[in-house]
Amino acid sequence: MYAVVSSGGKQYKVQEGQTLRVEKLPGDVGAPIFFDQVLLYSDGQNLSVGRPYLDHVKIHGHIAEQGKAEKIIVFKYKRRKRYRWKQGHRQQFTAIRIDQIQA
Repeated sequence: MYAVVSSGGKQYKVQEGQTLRVEKLPGDVGAPIFFDQVLLYSDGQNLSVGRPYLDHVKIHGHIAEQGKAEKIIVFKYKRRKRYRWKQGHRQQFTAIRIDQIQA
């Protein structure tokens, strides 16, 4: 059993018991979270595709972690122009533990 959900402008394939890292969502660790923008649902036999979303499917989970990803270095350089530009970035994320796919 799996489903495809939309969160933060991205699509994720989820299964029960899976830990998923998505863009930062508000909430504390342990708080329940629900996804109602389900694009696709499969129970192993049947496949349901939403247009654009499925109304009868909801994903239940809880926040497992709030954190920051590893640092990414952004470096721009133009040769012979004395132009160097360096910047670092750490993207914030929310780790979500999927508890139940309710159809």
